[in-house]
Amino acid sequence: MRQSQTVLRIRGVTKRFGPLVANDDVSLELRRGEMLALLGENGAGKTTLMHILFGHYRADEGEVEVMGRPLPPGSPRAALDAGVGMVHQHFTLAANMTVLENVTVGTRPLFSARLRQGAARRRLADLSARFGLHVDPDARVRDLSVGQRQRVEILKALYRDTRILILDEPTAVLTPQEGEQLFATLRLLVNRGLAVILITHKLREVMAASDRCVVLRHGRVVLRTATHETDADTLARAMVGGEVPRVGRRPGEPGAEVLALDGAVLCDDGGRTLLDGLNLTLRAGEILGIAGVSGNGQAALADMVSGLLRPQAGELRVHGRAVAAPSPAGMLALGVGRVPEDRIGTGLVGDLSVMENLVLEIYRQRPWSRWGLLDFSAMRRGARELIARFDVRCQGPGAPARQLSGGNMQKLILARVLSGNPSVILANQPTWGLDVGAATFVHKALMEASRAGAGVLLISEDLDEIFQVADRIQVMHRGRLSAPVRPDEADAAAIGLAMSGHGDARSEAARAS
Repeated sequence: MRQSQTVLRIRGVTKRFGPLVANDDVSLELRRGEMLALLGENGAGKTTLMHILFGHYRADEGEVEVMGRPLPPGSPRAALDAGVGMVHQHFTLAANMTVLENVTVGTRPLFSARLRQGAARRRLADLSARFGLHVDPDARVRDLSVGQRQRVEILKALYRDTRILILDEPTAVLTPQEGEQLFATLRLLVNRGLAVILITHKLREVMAASDRCVVLRHGRVVLRTATHETDADTLARAMVGGEVPRVGRRPGEPGAEVLALDGAVLCDDGGRTLLDGLNLTLRAGEILGIAGVSGNGQAALADMVSGLLRPQAGELRVHGRAVAAPSPAGMLALGVGRVPEDRIGTGLVGDLSVMENLVLEIYRQRPWSRWGLLDFSAMRRGARELIARFDVRCQGPGAPARQLSGGNMQKLILARVLSGNPSVILANQPTWGLDVGAATFVHKALMEASRAGAGVLLISEDLDEIFQVADRIQVMHRGRLSAPVRPDEADAAAIGLAMSGHGDARSEAARAS
């Protein structure tokens, strides 16, 4: 087959959900041996298009062809049989099973004779060697690093003779070194004929790795271009429909201590150490960035600062005063506002309205209530003001929160938190899954709050974000924090090594300089 052979054609696909047009006459092609970046804001229609390709949705109009043959609509099995595979942003692996079991599951009928382990093992070893995806076939997935799990997901797709591989935010939970290794592997796969669709919000990765770009906005294709003929700014403008405001750190003089941890220790119910002697100091008017790969204790740190968990040793201080028995209500009363990692499950109540979500944590305060009764007129007025101020795009204060896009959900949470003028802001993965426009809005809001005097604790797995907005950086690995370092004293490679447990952020930075 020639490298230029078209392996996927999507023609005139339109998909409606009631009055909402999610995909509007979308057409694109994917060729053998190329990497196509599919870009767009949250809600632009990327996910809907992929669901149609996989048979989870049926298009109202249009058709899909794979390898020159029509793909039966509404049939995930047909998509898999046609050679379409996908690696999701959140891995779909069974943690208690081995690598070999995860790779081969679903490749034989349920009631067939036992799996021929020898043949499967040899095939997996061949794929691992051929594409540089080395991983122990007998290792339990729960014991693997995040980068190794990513390799297992790709091996699972290759084992099924995937010819079109879709990657959804593939580096969201990887260190910079793991990301570079992943793209080196993908380039090897592409050079051998695999066709790849890359869905990402990281334009730097798009420019470095892809061959062509397709940009969706409001469900329509607004830009098709070869990657070498464009630049990141052009792609960003196409995604948002205009100029993207630029934000950056403005170093200032930090004020008094607003939050501190001294030797904080936290263990789970089974005795496993989650946080191991954490030392941290956050001052007024600064943003402290906590970098780390998912699963190294960030969730426990966020829950402790939110008052959901109590340290079993060490001390938690807010405004210089020890908090012996932290609670969510108590931390809110001390001026700690939280932007949680899970905006849908923890940050909002989906079935409540935008207005109700805006006052969830402050409904007892004036002007929202009087004499113990909610003042709905005041709530509606306040909600309209915050919706306009934070550009929450919804159908009004009465709209259910679950109808909002991810970016607008995050703006809604920010509106609730920042309207209370907190002195400490916990921002846990605040731009996870957000497009460039929504992420810029979040960064700008956090930096404005910092300049107004709040201390911001930013927990993020995105090093670009950390370097862009943080005044100081600490790396979390296996429940421990490195010594703080300023962004201009380190580079992404040094921080990435510390994230993976190889070296200290400060010592690596010193060696790099």
